[in-house]
Amino acid sequence: MQRNVYDILKERGLIAQVTHEEEIRELLGKEKVTFYIGFDPTADSLHVGHFLQMVVMKHMQDAGHRPIALIGGGTGMVGDPSGRTDMRQMMTSETIEHNCNQFKKQLGMLIDFSDDKAIMVNNADWLLNLNYIEFLRDIGSCFSVNKMLTAECFKQRLEKGLSFLEFNYMLMQSYDFLMLNRKYGCKIELGGDDQWSNILGGIELCRRKDQTQTYGMTFTLLTTSEGKKMGKTAKGALWLDPEKCTPYDFYQYWVNVQDDDVINCLKLITFVPMEEIAEMEKWEGQELNKAKKRLAYEVTKLVHGEKEAQKAKEAAEAIFARGGVSENMPTSVVADAVGRILLDVLCEIKLIPSKAEGRRLIQQNGLSVNDKKVTDPADVITADMFGEDGMIVKKGKKVFHKIVLG
Repeated sequence: MQRNVYDILKERGLIAQVTHEEEIRELLGKEKVTFYIGFDPTADSLHVGHFLQMVVMKHMQDAGHRPIALIGGGTGMVGDPSGRTDMRQMMTSETIEHNCNQFKKQLGMLIDFSDDKAIMVNNADWLLNLNYIEFLRDIGSCFSVNKMLTAECFKQRLEKGLSFLEFNYMLMQSYDFLMLNRKYGCKIELGGDDQWSNILGGIELCRRKDQTQTYGMTFTLLTTSEGKKMGKTAKGALWLDPEKCTPYDFYQYWVNVQDDDVINCLKLITFVPMEEIAEMEKWEGQELNKAKKRLAYEVTKLVHGEKEAQKAKEAAEAIFARGGVSENMPTSVVADAVGRILLDVLCEIKLIPSKAEGRRLIQQNGLSVNDKKVTDPADVITADMFGEDGMIVKKGKKVFHKIVLG
């Protein structure tokens, strides 16, 4: 007998809050439920925070439920204030459309959209042509400003100033749920825990307008044991697009997670069986490195495919285990490198965030070129630094990078 997907999500620590726990569990156990998660197109790639949401969608789909991936072509015009202290950049409709198309491709990594098993919908279809006065009368009349101002998603923004544009966001997201419930029979809205207030708004709107009972569930945000959001690197967010973050760099991120975080990550963003993870929980010290390699391989395989995951694994092992050079290691082509200051080039290829950081690394003996420690921040790159494998830069103990002349 198939287990209730609610129990699977709970066991893996994915659920943060639910509106009606018993009813949701019963609903998921007895019928095929249509649910939705929204993705606002604020960039041209999804990142690892979105990936956790995709994993939840796959768990649900594997249990026979139908996901709606709602792309925010309309809400993206406004920008969600949740979890932010500043206003988002306004984007053109062309940028939003481009980003929406990128999301469609990436969501297909885990979600099966064939034969109506999942659907992708763009809220621009109903939001962009709304009549403002009608919307205010029909939807705005259902919301109490006093209640909205107590919502967690607005609190941070109120300190620095919340624009009226953003204040509308909760109404728009709530309206999405109403429309999806009417058009597709969508009964549950899922989202990160920062979406709780918006989800409650949608449930209340469905009740007031149509007297329908809908439900909400939020997931744990992907954070470290210290409570910091995971997925931030020196180069920015941990993107799913291989052009923005190579499979090797993606793999390396997970190999280098803290000991305290590896088991939690295996539960949240892989499909490794819980029995195996329970065994890994007993591991300590060096043994945990095996768990990190398993984590890195599994997540890279899900995002970039088995072939790229294998290449990243082999490159990492060649570089670290044998101190060698791998053809799959991260590489930058710099045509005019010879004669330039090393730190300038390293900043340009984003291996270091700033020259100040480069100087600090050198002081701590943390920077090497071709296995020789760099001792002078003013060092200039010379032609003889480039062997047949290029110039190999090592930063700290774990980051290797090859520079070749273009």
